[in-house]
Amino acid sequence: MKLILQPKSSATALLAFTLMFSSITKMDAQVKALKDAPLFTQFSYKGDDKVYNENPLQADEFYTPILQGCYPDPSICRKGDDYYLVCSSFSMFPGVPVFHSKDLVNWTQLGHVLERKSQLKVQDAGVSMGIYAPAIRYNKHNDTFYMITTQFAGGFGNIVVKTKDPFQGWSDPVKLQFDGIDPSLFFDEDGKAYVVHNDAPDRGKELYNGHRVIKIWEYDVEKDQIIAGTDKIIVDGGVDITQKPIWIEAPHLYKKNGRYYLMCAEGGTGGWHSEVIFTSDHPKGPFVPANNNPILTQRYFPKERANKVDWAGHADIVEGPGGKYYGVFLAVRPNEEHRVNTGRETFILPVDWSGEFPVFENGLVPMRPKLKMPKGVTNQTGTNGFFPNGNFTFEDNFTAEKLDYRWIGMRGPREDFISVVKNGGVKINPFAVNIKEVKPVSALFHRQQHKIFDATVTLAYKPKSEKDLAGMVCYQSESFNYVFGITKKDNDFYIVLERTERQGRRPNAQVVSKVIASEKIDVSKPVRLQVSAQGDAYRFNYAPEGGDFKNLGGTVSGDILSTDVAGGFTGSLIGLYATSANDTRPE
Repeated sequence: MKLILQPKSSATALLAFTLMFSSITKMDAQVKALKDAPLFTQFSYKGDDKVYNENPLQADEFYTPILQGCYPDPSICRKGDDYYLVCSSFSMFPGVPVFHSKDLVNWTQLGHVLERKSQLKVQDAGVSMGIYAPAIRYNKHNDTFYMITTQFAGGFGNIVVKTKDPFQGWSDPVKLQFDGIDPSLFFDEDGKAYVVHNDAPDRGKELYNGHRVIKIWEYDVEKDQIIAGTDKIIVDGGVDITQKPIWIEAPHLYKKNGRYYLMCAEGGTGGWHSEVIFTSDHPKGPFVPANNNPILTQRYFPKERANKVDWAGHADIVEGPGGKYYGVFLAVRPNEEHRVNTGRETFILPVDWSGEFPVFENGLVPMRPKLKMPKGVTNQTGTNGFFPNGNFTFEDNFTAEKLDYRWIGMRGPREDFISVVKNGGVKINPFAVNIKEVKPVSALFHRQQHKIFDATVTLAYKPKSEKDLAGMVCYQSESFNYVFGITKKDNDFYIVLERTERQGRRPNAQVVSKVIASEKIDVSKPVRLQVSAQGDAYRFNYAPEGGDFKNLGGTVSGDILSTDVAGGFTGSLIGLYATSANDTRPE
């Protein structure tokens, strides 16, 4: 085919040719970069916690937590026989994992509520910023599901998204015109709607540090906005303000037998966490606290106790199969050093609501790992596509068309840096960003879900320069993490282990990275990498393909992967990581 240029169009044609050449050149560079990118195959995560080995399930039992690892701040709703559950996700991308069940025992992950960049703008947010305390609700009057949350990023604040079908995706966010955090919607029988949320006291009325209030607004369902001027404080401080209760938050409003019930977390997400409840004849109060508060807590028991569960609170209640109520809530399971590396997890308990107020059954005694199943339910967790709990193994060679929902990015979509290889495995095209930066990073993360675990992956990679590194990370935040990977120094290749931590709790405190160990390594063949933990004791091992594992750096502490050291709200993540901005230097 001949290309004939007319005189008057020659400049246009030249411009088009230049743009086409530039595009081809850019595409060639991208193809070359992807060809040289590290290839990860044969990922395996295996949990082996003693609590599950010592408490095997009987035929009519299931384990709590139902979602292990960093799945905090659960909220639940029901439409017919379908239950939907969401959790906080902070700066993880995609955001707000959403789960479905028919029986409250067996759960499948549908995906995430916030999957698009237009919905989730966390590209410059710290790991514990972003999405806080989502609440999911179904409005029978317009057959619509709502997810309302606080997004500390992207100029959003409080937002709401909605859908007719949680299996089919969610709308872009509507920014809501009120301050505070932890919003939740309530749809009354008469069609009216309300928002309740945590907020600061009126200006000049704060009585002590941690003094907060619960506010309510009327909500315009047609405009998806609060109605200006309808706000009212319905709880000031907590159950008894004379006792200076802190952090009344995470409110949810319910209606039963013509009465309104307001349930909130109180005491802060820590050792004094609890759940409390109030009642009223009107959705806008006045609300009177129950005389038996708290209705859920683990704060009264000895620090040293078997199979310890702690920090219980931030709950939501739903009517379950057969009219029996259940409550989901967050709690933690510290290791032997009282570290919280698995983060805040989603637990469930039956709720006794035979009296005026609901009470979590066995939620005021040391919690046990097993529960009786609702009548007629068969435990299928870990099979038939249902989410696993207890001790389990998750294996992935990345052969599926879609990446498993358990893999998440940080501050940006996974699709921006991964390529699934036809015969198995995933290539990570490295960003010029390292794991210590508050930017989107080229790493696939899987939550740490056990105290005792090992995670193994095979890596085929030949770094081109000292700026290139690929391997595994244990990541609590940008300021607290371990990097375990392969890089280059001069003409040699090295495997390195580096520990990064902030020197103190202040956000502006110095962050220090130290190489614990490094060794020369042969990269002519794939290398297996492994992270293994026994509670607080972590070990990083490597092996040539088909060979035995060799340890690098000895046994190191998991302290920096715990909330009590690192601060923030997330649990530890295990990452498959690549960067072209490496600053870890072999010794």
